[in-house]
Amino acid sequence: MTSGNKVRAQVSDEEWQVRTDLAACYRIIARYGWDDLVFTHISARVPGPEEHFLINPYGMLFEEITASSLVKVDLDGNKVLDTGYPVNPAGFVIHSAVHEARHDVSCVLHTHTRAGIAVSAQAEGLLPISQTSLFPYATLAYHDYEGVALNEDEKARLVADLGNNNAMILRNHGLLTAGTTIADAFLMMYVLETACQIQIMAQSGGGELIPVPTPIVTGIQAQAEQVTKGLGGALVWPGLLRKLDREDPSFRD
Repeated sequence: MTSGNKVRAQVSDEEWQVRTDLAACYRIIARYGWDDLVFTHISARVPGPEEHFLINPYGMLFEEITASSLVKVDLDGNKVLDTGYPVNPAGFVIHSAVHEARHDVSCVLHTHTRAGIAVSAQAEGLLPISQTSLFPYATLAYHDYEGVALNEDEKARLVADLGNNNAMILRNHGLLTAGTTIADAFLMMYVLETACQIQIMAQSGGGELIPVPTPIVTGIQAQAEQVTKGLGGALVWPGLLRKLDREDPSFRD
């Protein structure tokens, strides 16, 4: 029996589906170039009352991660199902904080992209200067930098700053998104990361930036639901999985 089959035999069908989607998300992030060697992380809640979640095996590249290699942990950081790899301690602090406080959140996605960090270092943060920027802008929070996220005391402040929002800029650090599904968290990261890239490119031109009028900014949430037909990330996720399956279906192992 392969390692994938061994893990598959120990978990429910619901957990295996989450594992498959989460492994796919890691692979997709790698394909977009948003990974940072092994130093960022995506987590997903395991269905059930146990408050367990899945996170990447620390030391594996995102392009290597499979459904069976993901590590299942509890909110105290104890491994529930060990795949032989450690867990990034900073990743655990950030993700456990959100999963413990936000029961509406199934997935938390964190990146260290160049554009995201560049915008996080700007005093005004994300600017409403593009159509793309408006979608995360409507649900965007900020958290001040406190050093590498190893301090348990930071969890309460991070959660308070996030509130009920689904996107956050971690000052001097990077980006974070949350979603009721893995697909929703990914789509929010896609638009937030793209908005940051657009902002840095627009600023590099040296000209005066034109902000989107305030009435449009305030009405964007309703328009976002129309654009995705109320499906959120589910509108784009099946196509991304089909692309992965064509190129390299090993994420399902």
